[in-house]
Amino acid sequence: MRQPAVANRFYPGNPDELRRTVLSLLPEKRDEKKKTLGIIAPHAGYIYSGSMAGKTIGSVEIPQTVIIIGPNHHGRGAKVALSTADWKMPGGIVPCASDIASQLIAASNLISEDENAHQMEHSLEVQIPFLQELQQNLQIVPITVSGLRFAECLDVAQTISTVIGNSKEDILLLASTDMSHYESRSDASAKDKRALDKVLALDPEGLYQTVMNERISMCGFIPVAIILQAAINLGGSSAELVGYTDSGIVSGDTDQVVGYAGLIIN
Repeated sequence: MRQPAVANRFYPGNPDELRRTVLSLLPEKRDEKKKTLGIIAPHAGYIYSGSMAGKTIGSVEIPQTVIIIGPNHHGRGAKVALSTADWKMPGGIVPCASDIASQLIAASNLISEDENAHQMEHSLEVQIPFLQELQQNLQIVPITVSGLRFAECLDVAQTISTVIGNSKEDILLLASTDMSHYESRSDASAKDKRALDKVLALDPEGLYQTVMNERISMCGFIPVAIILQAAINLGGSSAELVGYTDSGIVSGDTDQVVGYAGLIIN
């Protein structure tokens, strides 16, 4: 059982308080939710990025199974680490989608079962309360990634899209990322626009190269590149920007901001 790592830090640890917070961050009108291939959402503390995460996740239909890919901030464990544990959250236990997880591990030389990478990682955990609220029968496939070459991103994306394509169930892809870190608002927004333009153009290699060449401190560009390519493999043909903001809106500090974006891939 994977225990919460950032409850009472990034989000409320009390179940009732957490649910009230999540409901306040989700769109009030959620009747016309879109069925989509993938979403990209931020993963900072809810006070900073929760409104963007809620707006993004709350705008789409959440199926029973969600593959969540996020960056490995701590560098622990495998380069592509999949957790097969059930996740204990304040709002209840979320089981691993064990059949999909097993297929991914069996089909890839890169994807490894590894719980160590997940023990302290927040990038996936903070997405789950939103998903739980919108899907009562939620099961997840949590994957962290770090230090992949673009060719390896393509390999992982191919494995994911093949497994999803062979599955008879609806599966949502969720990439967890924040954008530029600790730069002025003007610099962060300019750099983030260049990265987001590549996502909107459905250009995962362009995103990867732009972030690397321009040293954009977008922590989850590898998860985004993987999910973008997997969605393309599955017939994805467009991306939509839900919104962009930064931490300065809350903190008032525009000299050192972190950027947050929400996107939908159809």
